[in-house]
Amino acid sequence: MPQVALNNGVHMPILGFGVFQIPEEQTQQAVEAALEAGYRLIDTAAGYENERAVGRAIAASGIPRDELFVTTKLWVQDYGEESAKRAFNRSLDRLGLDYLDLYLIHQPFGDYYGSWRAMEALNKDGRARAIGVSNFYPDRLADLITHNEIVPAVNQIETHVFFQRTADQDLMRQYGVQHESWGPLAEGGQGFFDNPVLVDIARAHDKSVAQIALRWLVQRDIVVIPKSVRPERMTENLNVFDFELTADELARIADLETGRSDIFDHHDPEKVVWLGGVRFDT
Repeated sequence: MPQVALNNGVHMPILGFGVFQIPEEQTQQAVEAALEAGYRLIDTAAGYENERAVGRAIAASGIPRDELFVTTKLWVQDYGEESAKRAFNRSLDRLGLDYLDLYLIHQPFGDYYGSWRAMEALNKDGRARAIGVSNFYPDRLADLITHNEIVPAVNQIETHVFFQRTADQDLMRQYGVQHESWGPLAEGGQGFFDNPVLVDIARAHDKSVAQIALRWLVQRDIVVIPKSVRPERMTENLNVFDFELTADELARIADLETGRSDIFDHHDPEKVVWLGGVRFDT
């Protein structure tokens, strides 16, 4: 599996397995299947309410800890310097781990400054090998970087063929932040799997539409974490390293850009308020 070097020297697989929206009762089996298929990056979050199942799957796999890259995230209700430290410890306990490879601030709202101070301390003492953010737009990312000591290693944001985030990636490159995609298949929206451009390119390479979309992200040096509960799909999603998209194909995909999210608009005040009120048993 190809890896990317983060800004602190930690190496991260460029393709991993995400567990967002996988029910807790299905998560252990799904993660066990993903690890068996060859995934070594596993991405979860306190807000997904399936960290315990991820931890059980890791323990059952028998894979040495240093061969895995485990990410989880801090939810809004636990933002603030002291509460973030407590939330981190709870996540470690649920996962059954002694350290995390990557710890992310899940949303760019609330007291994420206090949370970042706690995460900087966790990074310095080695309990979080790398720290980063999720869903930060360029202005908030630049603000966080400007006023803090440690530059986020990763920014995990919605990125797919319809919402390509090229300006975001340009800023991340400027500051040395690794771009990571969530929702790489647009959650199946906007006619994703039947899009004629993607279908045509997929036929040319004897690949699936999903494989074309994942290859497009990997070819842009973007870390990607597709989700599936079907072992055959897990294997398919890993098989994107034996072909390359041409310049013409990349240009055709670039024309699919809509410049907006049809999944979640972080600039919508009503949705910002809603997110701030969501509570999980963390």
